[in-house]
Amino acid sequence: MPIHLLGLVLALAAAVHAPADARFNARFDSRFTSKTLRFDYFHSGIAKEEHVSLDGLRLEGDWPGSRVRLLDDSNLGKYLFEVIDLGTNQVIWSRGFSSIYGEWETTGEAGAGVWRTFHESMRFPEPRGRVQIVLKKRAADGGFREIYSTLADPASRFVDRSPVPAVGTVWSVFESGPPAVKVDLLILGDGYTAAEKGKFHADVKRLTDALFATEPFKGHRSDFNVRAIDVPSPASGVTDPRTATWRKTPLGLAYNAFDSERYMLTFADQAVREIAAQAPYDTLVLLSNSRKYGGGGIYNLWNTAAVDSAESAYLLVHEFGHSFAGLGDEYYTSQVSYETLNPAGSEPWEPNVSALLDPKNVKWKDLVTAGTPLPTPWNQEDYDKVVLAYEKKRRELREKGAPEEQMEALFQEIREKTTPMLRAEKYFGRVGAFQGASYEAKGLYRPEADCIMFSRNPKTYCGVCARAIERAIGMFTE
Repeated sequence: MPIHLLGLVLALAAAVHAPADARFNARFDSRFTSKTLRFDYFHSGIAKEEHVSLDGLRLEGDWPGSRVRLLDDSNLGKYLFEVIDLGTNQVIWSRGFSSIYGEWETTGEAGAGVWRTFHESMRFPEPRGRVQIVLKKRAADGGFREIYSTLADPASRFVDRSPVPAVGTVWSVFESGPPAVKVDLLILGDGYTAAEKGKFHADVKRLTDALFATEPFKGHRSDFNVRAIDVPSPASGVTDPRTATWRKTPLGLAYNAFDSERYMLTFADQAVREIAAQAPYDTLVLLSNSRKYGGGGIYNLWNTAAVDSAESAYLLVHEFGHSFAGLGDEYYTSQVSYETLNPAGSEPWEPNVSALLDPKNVKWKDLVTAGTPLPTPWNQEDYDKVVLAYEKKRRELREKGAPEEQMEALFQEIREKTTPMLRAEKYFGRVGAFQGASYEAKGLYRPEADCIMFSRNPKTYCGVCARAIERAIGMFTE
C-alpha cells in the first residue's frame, strides 16, 4: 500500500476508534472558541403582543459548559434559544429556558394592556464566525415558533470586550473537577454588608449542605462545583415594599414581584450577569439576607431564597428544582398573580405536571406504579378544606403585620396537620396522576401525593422530579 494511503487509513481508523468525547470536543473546537458570548436583549409587550430588541453582545470569560451536549433535546422551557451556523444552516448550539417576561405576560397587568420591558440575557460559547441567533416561543400545540432573529458577528467592533469588573471576592465552596464536565453552581448574596461576610459564608455552607443532603443531589455531589462571590451591600437586608423597606442592593433582590407578597425576584439582569461573569457558572443561586419567607425560581435563569427564614433549606431546594430542572409548582392553594399560565387543552411543558389529555400515555407513564389508576384518587376535598383555612389565616396575619415567628409557627401547624393526611392516602408513595397542580385545583395533575414541589412536608423529591433533575445534571456532565 502506498505510504500516503496507509497514512489516510490509519488516520481514519484513529478517528473511528477515538473516544466519543474527544470527537465531540474536536467538533466543539472547530466551531467555538473557549470563551463565552452573552446576548443581552430587551423583552417588551403585553399579553397579546411581544417584541424583542437587541441590547448588545458581551464577551465574558472561559466557557464553563459542556463541550459535548451542545444541543438541548429536553423539550423544556417556554422559550428556545438557537445558534445557527450560516455556512451550513445547522443549529450548532441550543438551550430551552423561561423568563420573567414569560411569567409577567400571564398576569392581570399584562392582560389589561399595560406595557412592560424586561432585560434578559442568553450565554453561549463564542462562535468562530458569524452566526444567526434565534429566539423561539412555545405555542399552544407544544412546538416552538420563531419570535426574533438576528445575525451576530463575534469579530464585530460592536461586541463589548471590556474586562469583567471585579466586584467582591470569588471563593470556592467545593470543587470536583474541570468546569466543562461538571455542573458549576455559583451563589451570590444580596443584602449582606461587608461586616456580614462571615454570615454569608455560613449561610452558603448551611444551605449548600441542605441541598446536597437531598436526593438526587446527594448522590451526584461529585458532579458539581460550587463557588460563591462576596458582594457587599451598603445596608443589611433587601427591599420589601409591603413593609416599606427599601434597599439599594447590588443584585436588586426584592419581595412582592408581580404584587405577590412572598415572590422574590430581581429585575437587574445585567447587573447580576456582570457580577456573575467573574466565575464559571452553569446555574445561579441568589441568596437574600432576610427572614421573611420568600423566594422564586425560573428555569435556566436563577433561583432566590431568604436565608433567615425557618424554611430556608426548603426554599432553596424547592426553588432550585424550578431553576435547574424546569420543575413546575405542584401546589394550587396559594395565591399567585398568574391568570393564564397553562392554556386550556394544552399539555404543560414542565416534566412533573400533566393535563392528562391521554391518561394511557401520561409523560411519566414508565414510572407509574403497577396497579395505580389514572387519574389517581385521593382525598382532595378534605385536604383543601384544611389548607385553604390555613391560607386564609396566613393572609390575615400578613395583613396585620404579624411577626415572622407567628408565620413560622403557622407553617409548622400546617405541616403537622397535612403530613399524616397525605401519608395516609391509599396511593401515597406511588407514582400516578393526582389531581391538583400548577396553581389549578382541577384539570392538572402531579405524579405523587406529596413531593418537595407540592408541600413543605417531605424531605425528598418524587420519582418523576428526581429523574428530571438527573437528566438536567447530565446536560453538563455527559
